[in-house]
Amino acid sequence: MKIVILDGHTANPGDVSWDAVAALGELTVHDRTSDADIVPRARDADVVLTNKTVLTREVIASLPDLKCICVLATGYNVVDVAAARDHGVAVCNVPEYSTPNVAQAVFALLLELTNRVGHHDRAVHEGRWTACADFCFWDGDLVELAGLTLGVVGYGRIGQAVARVGRAFGMRILAHRRSHAGPVEGGEAVDLDRLFAESDVVSLHCPLTPDTAGLVNAARLARMKRTAFLVNTARGGLVDEADLAAALDSGTIAGAGLDVLSVEPPPASNPLLRARNCVITPHVAWATRDARRRGERGRLPGRHAPPRRRLTGRRPGGCVRHARRGRAISRGGGGGLPIVPPRRILCFFPREPSAVSSQWYYKRDGQRFGPLTSRKIRRMAWRGDLLPTDLLWKEGMTGWRPAGDSHRLFRGTDADPAARP
Repeated sequence: MKIVILDGHTANPGDVSWDAVAALGELTVHDRTSDADIVPRARDADVVLTNKTVLTREVIASLPDLKCICVLATGYNVVDVAAARDHGVAVCNVPEYSTPNVAQAVFALLLELTNRVGHHDRAVHEGRWTACADFCFWDGDLVELAGLTLGVVGYGRIGQAVARVGRAFGMRILAHRRSHAGPVEGGEAVDLDRLFAESDVVSLHCPLTPDTAGLVNAARLARMKRTAFLVNTARGGLVDEADLAAALDSGTIAGAGLDVLSVEPPPASNPLLRARNCVITPHVAWATRDARRRGERGRLPGRHAPPRRRLTGRRPGGCVRHARRGRAISRGGGGGLPIVPPRRILCFFPREPSAVSSQWYYKRDGQRFGPLTSRKIRRMAWRGDLLPTDLLWKEGMTGWRPAGDSHRLFRGTDADPAARP
């Protein structure tokens, strides 16, 4: 299996090993790849890994051997997923590797806006405290988070992690999610208009799609409180940058903390570079070494399965929803199946006979969860909520098994009472 990484430098400038990926096939790593070099470098690849190198319909059509595209990030807007589906190419992302880091970055940006740590540090080093007549000084209003309302736009893994931290600060939680309704732990699910109107902090965590491009525009900014803050660690294209700069300069909102911009690196003409009270970091919310190590371990699907089964037609872990639209085929058995278009990617778990009603348990980082029904476990696997390293057990199994071996887990074995969780 030939694996090509098009732009490995940002994810791994040399402090993280590619060995786990190299063990799966013949690996070629390029630090950066220009548009003109994509097809020559990836022409014979079975798997292409990309971070921010854009794979268009024309590029995908020019790669006849391509079976899988793995995005070295959570957002996958750099891939034309419709074209990938049309050409039978699976598209995978790494949905969970940076969750704690992004949540941490959200509050790093927010605390800079509310406590102005960087500003006061610079003032102290410039000598203002030394020359101060009093024992302390501060510039502007310092804002307490407890009791404020945090609006989370996009209530997936990262959005939920941000909400948990917000609750720890004593904040009230409002959340909006487009796809499926459901309870918001310790908060309330609301529509976008209400979220923008009532929130003291709006944090964006939704993917960039044609429907969400320019989600934050002049009209939505006008609904926000004049004391409110906007935080964006998702994708720069979610925000109309000219409208946000105008809202900041006019005092329509109090401030913004941004880790992403619509064009990266930004041109000098970007109005947000000169906007009032706008804190910007260079897309680093994901970039701790721990997160990049987790990402390196999770970049190729099914790493616990035998190598030649990883691209044999089963749904790879982390397949993005747009690339597997349509009804999935559920089928058990071994490998060797031909690769199929993502709209017919096989379900990660084979379906149990209807007469079987198993109670499953799973372990992550030593913590046990369950019991869960077979249907619930299947849905978790389908959504990518199970990690290959999670351990699974049900009645009839002789011990805990990795979720990466899930294609075998519905084959019952003699029950071993000692193996009970």
